[in-house]
Amino acid sequence: MREILDGVDPNALRPLFKDAFRQLQRGKALEQMVFMEESYLLNLDGTGYFSSNKLYSDACLKKKNSKTGKITYYLQTVGAALVHPDCKEVIPLCPEMIVKQDGESKNDCERNAIRRFLKKLRQEHPHLKLIVNEDALSSNAPHIKDLEKYNLHYILGVKEGDHQFLFQFVEYAVDGGEAIELAIDDEKKSDIRHYFRIVHDAPLNKSNQNSLVTFVEYWEHNIKTDVKKHFSWVTDLNINEDNVYKFMRGARARWKIENETFNTLKNQGYNFGHNYGLGKHHLSEVFVMLMMLAFLIDQILQLCCPLFNAAWKKWKTKRSLWEKVRSKFHEFNIESMEDLYHSLLEHKPIPLPK
Repeated sequence: MREILDGVDPNALRPLFKDAFRQLQRGKALEQMVFMEESYLLNLDGTGYFSSNKLYSDACLKKKNSKTGKITYYLQTVGAALVHPDCKEVIPLCPEMIVKQDGESKNDCERNAIRRFLKKLRQEHPHLKLIVNEDALSSNAPHIKDLEKYNLHYILGVKEGDHQFLFQFVEYAVDGGEAIELAIDDEKKSDIRHYFRIVHDAPLNKSNQNSLVTFVEYWEHNIKTDVKKHFSWVTDLNINEDNVYKFMRGARARWKIENETFNTLKNQGYNFGHNYGLGKHHLSEVFVMLMMLAFLIDQILQLCCPLFNAAWKKWKTKRSLWEKVRSKFHEFNIESMEDLYHSLLEHKPIPLPK
Protein backbone atom coordinates (compact mmCIF):
# COMPACT_ATOMS: atom_id res chain seq x y z
CA MET A 1 0.00 0.00 0.00
CA ARG A 2 2.82 2.42 0.80
CA GLU A 3 4.41 1.86 -2.61
CA ILE A 4 1.10 2.52 -4.37
CA LEU A 5 0.21 5.61 -2.34
CA ASP A 6 3.69 7.10 -2.67
CA GLY A 7 3.08 7.78 -6.36
CA VAL A 8 -0.36 9.35 -5.90
CA ASP A 9 -0.53 13.10 -6.47
CA PRO A 10 -2.13 14.59 -3.32
CA ASN A 11 -4.07 17.03 -5.52
CA ALA A 12 -5.92 14.05 -6.99
CA LEU A 13 -7.68 13.67 -3.61
CA ARG A 14 -8.88 17.29 -3.42
CA PRO A 15 -12.14 16.69 -5.39
CA LEU A 16 -13.26 14.16 -2.76
CA PHE A 17 -13.44 16.90 -0.12
CA LYS A 18 -15.51 19.06 -2.45
CA ASP A 19 -17.85 16.16 -3.30
CA ALA A 20 -18.57 15.49 0.37
CA PHE A 21 -19.06 19.20 1.04
CA ARG A 22 -21.49 19.48 -1.89
CA GLN A 23 -23.65 16.72 -0.41
CA LEU A 24 -23.86 18.66 2.86
CA GLN A 25 -24.93 21.77 0.99
CA ARG A 26 -27.56 19.93 -1.05
CA GLY A 27 -28.99 18.32 2.05
CA LYS A 28 -29.02 21.73 3.80
CA ALA A 29 -27.13 20.17 6.71
CA LEU A 30 -24.82 23.18 6.87
CA GLU A 31 -27.56 25.72 7.48
CA GLN A 32 -27.24 25.23 11.24
CA MET A 33 -23.57 26.26 11.00
CA VAL A 34 -24.18 29.71 9.46
CA PHE A 35 -22.66 32.19 11.92
CA MET A 36 -22.91 35.92 11.04
CA GLU A 37 -23.84 37.91 7.93
CA GLU A 38 -24.98 34.69 6.24
CA SER A 39 -21.39 33.41 6.44
CA TYR A 40 -19.67 30.36 7.86
CA LEU A 41 -16.87 30.60 10.40
CA LEU A 42 -13.67 29.11 8.93
CA ASN A 43 -10.85 28.41 11.39
CA LEU A 44 -7.30 28.22 10.03
CA ASP A 45 -4.17 27.06 11.84
CA GLY A 46 -0.99 25.11 11.28
CA THR A 47 0.06 21.90 13.00
CA GLY A 48 2.94 19.45 12.78
CA TYR A 49 2.51 15.80 11.81
CA PHE A 50 6.11 14.56 11.57
CA SER A 51 9.39 15.28 13.37
CA SER A 52 12.64 13.33 13.50
CA ASN A 53 16.38 13.82 13.99
CA LYS A 54 17.19 10.86 11.73
CA LEU A 55 14.46 10.21 9.17
CA TYR A 56 13.78 12.71 6.39
CA SER A 57 12.70 13.10 2.77
CA ASP A 58 13.19 15.76 0.11
CA ALA A 59 9.93 17.40 1.20
CA CYS A 60 11.00 17.80 4.84
CA LEU A 61 11.61 21.17 6.38
CA LYS A 62 14.58 21.40 8.69
CA LYS A 63 15.80 23.50 11.58
CA LYS A 64 19.22 23.54 13.17
CA ASN A 65 19.82 23.93 16.89
CA SER A 66 22.14 26.94 17.26
CA LYS A 67 23.82 25.48 20.34
CA THR A 68 24.25 21.79 19.47
CA GLY A 69 24.13 21.96 15.68
CA LYS A 70 21.57 19.14 15.72
CA ILE A 71 19.17 19.14 12.76
CA THR A 72 15.49 18.34 13.17
CA TYR A 73 13.46 17.33 10.12
CA TYR A 74 9.75 18.03 10.24
CA LEU A 75 6.52 18.37 8.24
CA GLN A 76 3.50 20.54 8.92
CA THR A 77 0.13 21.30 7.39
CA VAL A 78 -2.41 24.12 7.43
CA GLY A 79 -5.73 22.75 8.63
CA ALA A 80 -9.06 24.41 7.93
CA ALA A 81 -12.49 23.65 9.33
CA LEU A 82 -15.95 25.19 9.39
CA VAL A 83 -17.02 25.60 13.01
CA HIS A 84 -19.86 27.09 15.01
CA PRO A 85 -19.77 27.95 18.74
CA ASP A 86 -22.99 25.95 19.29
CA CYS A 87 -21.97 22.86 17.27
CA LYS A 88 -19.80 19.99 18.46
CA GLU A 89 -19.02 19.00 14.90
CA VAL A 90 -16.41 20.64 12.68
CA ILE A 91 -16.33 20.30 8.90
CA PRO A 92 -12.70 20.12 7.68
CA LEU A 93 -11.75 21.34 4.23
CA CYS A 94 -8.84 20.03 2.21
CA PRO A 95 -5.59 20.86 4.06
CA GLU A 96 -2.57 22.59 2.54
CA MET A 97 0.81 21.01 3.24
CA ILE A 98 3.74 23.03 4.59
CA VAL A 99 6.50 21.12 2.82
CA LYS A 100 9.50 22.09 0.76
CA GLN A 101 8.16 23.03 -2.65
CA ASP A 102 9.51 21.48 -5.85
CA GLY A 103 12.68 23.21 -7.00
CA GLU A 104 13.01 25.21 -3.77
CA SER A 105 15.98 24.99 -1.43
CA LYS A 106 14.46 27.13 1.35
CA ASN A 107 11.90 26.04 3.91
CA ASP A 108 8.23 26.56 3.17
CA CYS A 109 6.28 28.53 5.80
CA GLU A 110 2.76 28.75 7.17
CA ARG A 111 2.11 32.15 5.56
CA ASN A 112 2.95 30.84 2.06
CA ALA A 113 0.87 27.72 2.64
CA ILE A 114 -2.13 29.81 3.73
CA ARG A 115 -1.77 31.96 0.61
CA ARG A 116 -1.87 28.80 -1.52
CA PHE A 117 -4.82 27.52 0.52
CA LEU A 118 -6.85 30.70 -0.05
CA LYS A 119 -6.29 30.57 -3.80
CA LYS A 120 -7.42 26.92 -4.01
CA LEU A 121 -10.33 27.62 -1.66
CA ARG A 122 -11.75 30.23 -4.00
CA GLN A 123 -11.20 28.03 -7.04
CA GLU A 124 -13.20 25.22 -5.43
CA HIS A 125 -15.78 27.32 -3.56
CA PRO A 126 -16.00 30.61 -5.49
CA HIS A 127 -19.26 31.81 -3.89
CA LEU A 128 -19.03 30.39 -0.37
CA LYS A 129 -19.45 33.15 2.23
CA LEU A 130 -16.78 32.77 4.88
CA ILE A 131 -15.35 34.53 7.92
CA VAL A 132 -11.72 33.45 8.44
CA ASN A 133 -10.85 33.10 12.13
CA GLU A 134 -7.12 33.06 13.00
CA ASP A 135 -4.66 33.76 15.80
CA ALA A 136 -2.57 36.88 16.41
CA LEU A 137 0.21 35.77 14.03
CA SER A 138 -2.14 36.51 11.13
CA SER A 139 -3.06 40.11 12.00
CA ASN A 140 -0.78 41.77 9.48
CA ALA A 141 -1.49 43.96 6.45
CA PRO A 142 -0.25 41.56 3.70
CA HIS A 143 -2.47 38.76 5.01
CA ILE A 144 -5.50 41.03 5.34
CA LYS A 145 -4.97 42.11 1.73
CA ASP A 146 -4.94 38.44 0.70
CA LEU A 147 -8.23 37.89 2.56
CA GLU A 148 -9.80 40.95 0.91
CA LYS A 149 -8.53 39.79 -2.49
CA TYR A 150 -10.52 36.57 -2.14
CA ASN A 151 -13.60 38.29 -0.70
CA LEU A 152 -13.21 36.76 2.74
CA HIS A 153 -14.29 38.38 6.02
CA TYR A 154 -11.93 37.95 8.94
CA ILE A 155 -11.56 37.79 12.73
CA LEU A 156 -7.89 38.00 13.71
CA GLY A 157 -6.44 38.01 17.20
CA VAL A 158 -4.21 40.94 18.18
CA LYS A 159 -1.76 41.41 21.04
CA GLU A 160 -0.63 44.71 22.49
CA GLY A 161 3.03 43.75 22.27
CA ASP A 162 2.74 43.34 18.49
CA HIS A 163 0.34 46.25 17.85
CA GLN A 164 1.35 49.08 20.19
CA PHE A 165 0.22 51.79 17.75
CA LEU A 166 -3.23 50.20 17.44
CA PHE A 167 -3.72 49.88 21.20
CA GLN A 168 -2.57 53.49 21.73
CA PHE A 169 -5.14 54.62 19.16
CA VAL A 170 -7.80 52.68 21.06
CA GLU A 171 -6.85 54.38 24.33
CA TYR A 172 -7.12 57.79 22.67
CA ALA A 173 -10.54 56.80 21.30
CA VAL A 174 -11.67 55.75 24.79
CA ASP A 175 -10.41 58.99 26.34
CA GLY A 176 -12.18 60.97 23.62
CA GLY A 177 -15.47 59.15 24.12
CA GLU A 178 -15.33 57.60 20.64
CA ALA A 179 -15.33 53.97 21.82
CA ILE A 180 -18.39 51.85 22.48
CA GLU A 181 -18.19 50.28 25.95
CA LEU A 182 -20.76 47.95 27.48
CA ALA A 183 -21.25 45.17 30.04
CA ILE A 184 -23.48 42.11 29.58
CA ASP A 185 -24.54 39.52 32.14
CA ASP A 186 -24.05 35.93 31.02
CA GLU A 187 -27.28 34.26 29.87
CA LYS A 188 -26.56 30.97 31.66
CA LYS A 189 -24.05 31.68 34.46
CA SER A 190 -25.05 34.34 36.98
CA ASP A 191 -21.49 34.76 38.25
CA ILE A 192 -20.06 35.62 34.81
CA ARG A 193 -20.09 39.15 33.43
CA HIS A 194 -18.85 40.22 30.00
CA TYR A 195 -17.23 43.58 29.23
CA PHE A 196 -16.69 44.90 25.71
CA ARG A 197 -14.91 47.79 24.02
CA ILE A 198 -15.48 48.51 20.32
CA VAL A 199 -13.56 51.03 18.20
CA HIS A 200 -14.38 51.47 14.53
CA ASP A 201 -11.98 52.62 11.78
CA ALA A 202 -8.85 51.91 13.79
CA PRO A 203 -5.47 51.80 11.97
CA LEU A 204 -3.91 48.33 12.00
CA ASN A 205 -0.42 49.65 12.72
CA LYS A 206 1.80 52.69 12.21
CA SER A 207 3.08 51.48 8.83
CA ASN A 208 -0.43 50.72 7.52
CA GLN A 209 -2.57 53.57 8.82
CA ASN A 210 -4.78 53.34 5.74
CA SER A 211 -5.67 49.74 6.65
CA LEU A 212 -8.68 50.45 8.84
CA VAL A 213 -10.23 47.72 10.99
CA THR A 214 -12.82 47.36 13.72
CA PHE A 215 -11.14 46.68 17.05
CA VAL A 216 -12.97 44.56 19.67
CA GLU A 217 -11.61 44.11 23.18
CA TYR A 218 -13.25 41.75 25.64
CA TRP A 219 -12.97 40.77 29.30
CA GLU A 220 -14.73 37.86 30.98
CA HIS A 221 -15.04 38.40 34.74
CA ASN A 222 -15.96 35.63 37.15
CA ILE A 223 -17.45 37.53 40.08
CA LYS A 224 -17.03 34.64 42.54
CA THR A 225 -13.38 33.88 41.86
CA ASP A 226 -12.43 37.35 40.56
CA VAL A 227 -10.71 35.64 37.61
CA LYS A 228 -10.57 37.74 34.45
CA LYS A 229 -9.88 36.57 30.91
CA HIS A 230 -8.87 39.06 28.25
CA PHE A 231 -9.05 38.84 24.46
CA SER A 232 -8.77 41.32 21.60
CA TRP A 233 -9.43 41.06 17.88
CA VAL A 234 -9.57 43.04 14.65
CA THR A 235 -12.27 42.41 12.09
CA ASP A 236 -13.96 43.83 9.01
CA LEU A 237 -17.42 42.80 10.25
CA ASN A 238 -19.97 45.43 11.28
CA ILE A 239 -19.83 45.02 15.08
CA ASN A 240 -22.18 46.90 17.40
CA GLU A 241 -23.88 46.57 20.78
CA ASP A 242 -26.45 44.14 19.37
CA ASN A 243 -24.10 41.55 17.89
CA VAL A 244 -20.84 41.91 19.86
CA TYR A 245 -21.71 39.06 22.25
CA LYS A 246 -22.37 36.72 19.32
CA PHE A 247 -19.17 37.92 17.66
CA MET A 248 -17.19 37.15 20.82
CA ARG A 249 -18.49 33.59 21.00
CA GLY A 250 -17.48 32.98 17.41
CA ALA A 251 -14.06 34.56 17.88
CA ARG A 252 -13.40 32.43 20.96
CA ALA A 253 -14.43 29.31 19.02
CA ARG A 254 -11.02 29.49 17.32
CA TRP A 255 -9.86 26.80 19.78
CA LYS A 256 -12.04 24.30 17.89
CA ILE A 257 -9.40 23.97 15.17
CA GLU A 258 -6.94 22.85 17.85
CA ASN A 259 -9.13 20.82 20.21
CA GLU A 260 -11.95 19.51 18.03
CA THR A 261 -9.74 18.96 14.97
CA PHE A 262 -6.01 18.46 15.60
CA ASN A 263 -6.30 16.93 19.07
CA THR A 264 -9.06 14.58 17.87
CA LEU A 265 -6.93 13.48 14.93
CA LYS A 266 -3.89 12.89 17.12
CA ASN A 267 -5.50 11.37 20.22
CA GLN A 268 -8.78 9.66 19.28
CA GLY A 269 -7.70 6.85 17.03
CA TYR A 270 -6.85 8.54 13.72
CA ASN A 271 -3.10 8.37 14.49
CA PHE A 272 -2.47 11.69 12.77
CA GLY A 273 0.94 12.10 14.42
CA HIS A 274 2.14 8.56 13.59
CA ASN A 275 4.73 8.19 10.84
CA TYR A 276 3.54 5.49 8.45
CA GLY A 277 6.43 6.26 6.10
CA LEU A 278 7.83 9.27 4.26
CA GLY A 279 8.25 7.56 0.90
CA LYS A 280 10.22 9.00 -2.01
CA HIS A 281 7.45 11.17 -3.45
CA HIS A 282 4.12 11.98 -1.75
CA LEU A 283 3.47 9.21 0.79
CA SER A 284 3.29 11.26 4.00
CA GLU A 285 1.15 13.94 2.33
CA VAL A 286 -1.26 11.35 0.96
CA PHE A 287 -1.65 9.79 4.41
CA VAL A 288 -2.49 13.20 5.87
CA MET A 289 -5.11 13.78 3.16
CA LEU A 290 -6.67 10.34 3.72
CA MET A 291 -6.79 10.83 7.50
CA MET A 292 -8.42 14.24 7.09
CA LEU A 293 -10.88 12.79 4.57
CA ALA A 294 -11.82 10.00 6.99
CA PHE A 295 -12.27 12.61 9.72
CA LEU A 296 -14.53 14.64 7.40
CA ILE A 297 -16.77 11.63 6.69
CA ASP A 298 -17.00 10.82 10.40
CA GLN A 299 -17.92 14.43 11.22
CA ILE A 300 -20.62 14.36 8.54
CA LEU A 301 -22.02 11.16 10.04
CA GLN A 302 -21.91 12.70 13.50
CA LEU A 303 -23.79 15.74 12.19
CA CYS A 304 -26.37 13.94 10.08
CA CYS A 305 -26.63 10.21 10.88
CA PRO A 306 -28.70 8.94 13.87
CA LEU A 307 -27.39 5.40 13.27
CA PHE A 308 -23.78 6.49 13.67
CA ASN A 309 -24.58 8.50 16.79
CA ALA A 310 -26.44 5.55 18.32
CA ALA A 311 -23.41 3.31 17.78
CA TRP A 312 -21.11 5.98 19.23
CA LYS A 313 -23.37 6.34 22.28
CA LYS A 314 -23.43 2.57 22.78
CA TRP A 315 -19.64 2.22 22.75
CA LYS A 316 -19.14 5.50 24.68
CA THR A 317 -15.86 6.68 23.10
CA LYS A 318 -14.79 7.02 19.49
CA ARG A 319 -11.64 5.06 20.15
CA SER A 320 -13.76 2.10 21.31
CA LEU A 321 -16.10 2.55 18.34
CA TRP A 322 -13.18 2.50 15.87
CA GLU A 323 -11.87 -0.72 17.43
CA LYS A 324 -15.27 -2.37 16.96
CA VAL A 325 -15.39 -1.13 13.36
CA ARG A 326 -11.92 -2.54 12.68
CA SER A 327 -12.86 -5.90 14.15
CA LYS A 328 -15.81 -6.15 11.73
CA PHE A 329 -13.55 -5.39 8.77
CA HIS A 330 -11.13 -8.09 9.91
CA GLU A 331 -13.86 -10.72 10.13
CA PHE A 332 -16.44 -9.88 7.45
CA ASN A 333 -16.82 -8.62 3.92
CA ILE A 334 -18.55 -5.25 4.48
CA GLU A 335 -20.97 -4.18 1.76
CA SER A 336 -22.31 -0.98 3.37
CA MET A 337 -21.60 1.21 6.36
CA GLU A 338 -25.29 0.99 7.24
CA ASP A 339 -25.01 -2.78 7.69
CA LEU A 340 -21.84 -2.26 9.71
CA TYR A 341 -23.40 0.14 12.22
CA HIS A 342 -26.54 -1.98 12.52
CA SER A 343 -24.36 -4.95 13.42
CA LEU A 344 -22.62 -2.92 16.12
CA LEU A 345 -25.97 -2.00 17.63
CA GLU A 346 -27.73 -5.34 17.33
CA HIS A 347 -24.77 -7.70 17.92
CA LYS A 348 -25.68 -9.52 14.73
CA PRO A 349 -22.78 -10.66 12.55
CA ILE A 350 -22.63 -9.57 8.94
CA PRO A 351 -23.00 -12.70 6.79
CA LEU A 352 -20.40 -13.29 4.17
CA PRO A 353 -21.81 -13.04 0.62
CA LYS A 354 -22.31 -16.34 -1.19
